[in-house]
Amino acid sequence: MNILVINGPNMNMLGIRQPEIYGKATYEDLKAMIQAEADKLGVQVSFFQSNHEGALVDAIQQAYFDHVDGIIINPAAYTHTSVALLDAVKAVGIPTVEIHVSDPDSREEFRHVSYIRAACAATIRGHGLPGYIEALHFLCRQH
Repeated sequence: MNILVINGPNMNMLGIRQPEIYGKATYEDLKAMIQAEADKLGVQVSFFQSNHEGALVDAIQQAYFDHVDGIIINPAAYTHTSVALLDAVKAVGIPTVEIHVSDPDSREEFRHVSYIRAACAATIRGHGLPGYIEALHFLCRQH
């Protein structure tokens, strides 16, 4: 099984950005945690992070051509604004899990809307970085 983990804007700033919300672990710590769990599960995992919406769309589309079996995506701020990400996930038809470190529903009202959710098999929010591990296990069970 081959899983692509996509992270949107500012996720590369984990550990620096609002540690009271996102914790002190870095983006590299997150990748290492996911990789360790993927190794235990015998799953291939790759990572992509960008602060640019079009690059995220390109990564989703490329996943189709790379025969990726599942996508874990934290669209970050694009959750609330990007129909393009929704359309890309719909277009490729790859099982996708939306993940959020914090719970957007407990934050500002504008964060309560998720465009991408309509195309996702599941949403995991507010479980911190371990939510990515939950997403990985979810996709493994679906495969």
